[in-house]
Amino acid sequence: MIELKVNGRSHNVSADPDTPLLYVLRNDLQLNAAKFGCGLGQCGSCTVLVDGAPTLSCVTPIMLLEGRQITTLEGLGSLEDPGPLQRAFIEEQAAQCGYCIPGMMMRAQALLQRNPHATEAEIRAQLEPNLCRCGTHMRILRAVRRAATLMAGPGASPGTPPAYAPSAAGPQLDTPDTETGAQGDARSRPAYSERRERPER
Repeated sequence: MIELKVNGRSHNVSADPDTPLLYVLRNDLQLNAAKFGCGLGQCGSCTVLVDGAPTLSCVTPIMLLEGRQITTLEGLGSLEDPGPLQRAFIEEQAAQCGYCIPGMMMRAQALLQRNPHATEAEIRAQLEPNLCRCGTHMRILRAVRRAATLMAGPGASPGTPPAYAPSAAGPQLDTPDTETGAQGDARSRPAYSERRERPER
């Protein structure tokens, strides 16, 4: 039995420790936002946050995640009360087929919770690992810029902490940006590898 903390709630999971997190989220916890795309950690549609860092859930076994804070798209808000990023994607109509959008949003969330004043270049670099076959990249970029404005709050100046604070459904989103150690965002690491976004033991 492994205890997983997902969106602020604890779940006891009886799956094999080698089971990828994605399968547990979808099959055991009925959290279906994260999608199965390639199963190889190459497309990004399965992206969730682990301790605030983008993580490819299709190649991350649950045995690495006990005691870690996991956030899925469901943890950012609800249909009745969407979070800033969700509102921005709706307002910009950023989705076409929608399959890649949860992963795009989670990577964007990881960036904006650290830096709601991210530049265009920083946003593009953050989203670069995630693939969109529909080609809605420009709408996605507009949505992330809109979300940055919402999260920074009106009249915010560079360096001002975001006005939005996530609910208890996602406590790890309050984690400050240390950019150090294994929990920092994977893009801070110098070299690409298939395992760059997998939490370390």
